[in-house]
Amino acid sequence: MILLVDIGNTNVHAGLADERRVRRCWEFPTRDVTRRPRFVRAKVSGAIIGSVVPSAVAPMRRAIRRIYGVEPQLVSHKLDLGIGIRFPRPEQIGADRLALAVGVVHRYGAPAIVVAFGTALAFDVVNARGEFVGGAIAPGLSAMTEYLYQKTALLPKLRLVEPRRAIGKSTVQAMETGAVIGYRGLVREILTALWREMDGKRPIVVGTGAYAKLIAAKLPDIERVDPLLAMEGLRIIYQRNRNKVEQPH
Repeated sequence: MILLVDIGNTNVHAGLADERRVRRCWEFPTRDVTRRPRFVRAKVSGAIIGSVVPSAVAPMRRAIRRIYGVEPQLVSHKLDLGIGIRFPRPEQIGADRLALAVGVVHRYGAPAIVVAFGTALAFDVVNARGEFVGGAIAPGLSAMTEYLYQKTALLPKLRLVEPRRAIGKSTVQAMETGAVIGYRGLVREILTALWREMDGKRPIVVGTGAYAKLIAAKLPDIERVDPLLAMEGLRIIYQRNRNKVEQPH
């Protein structure tokens, strides 16, 4: 079994995978990395970390060494990813975006766009030659609604659900319209702009992350929802680079 760890700004997504697929997933708050990261009992032969939180990498590596006795691989543009990178400064590409690009090409082919609904909303573009070429980043849906709650005196904390109507009959309903229906408009407009700059065949669009299912439910531009896409990307990257991992003595 291989341990997969995707450290995000808000949560850590972890999983166990074998040679063929991801077998189990769980998550815990990123703040717990330096306190008590939640791992499951398992015998693993290797591990890989993708992180967008630099300060969490060292404590996570120490925890994996202590609990599982293996030295984790770190996702980087310098690894054998199985995809090309056409980007001016590849060292600036987040590990999560690399994992998603690898995962989408492996599962769905190219060209492709991944719409990742996390703390930030990220659009990752892979061209017809299987090269990561960039994308777009916008505020995440939960970040936007949390901001409204924190910065206004009367607006309540919102639980995101599909609104029953566009014209809200209460403050909460009005906020649901702005958050869910409005967010679909943001996603659609960015996708349209990205499509205009992609040559040839129209890409497959795959959603992933916390609110992918909610937003994609009435947004046909997102053709697939794949909650395990990042995990699958990490699994593929580890397999392609497993001989480069140095185990602790």
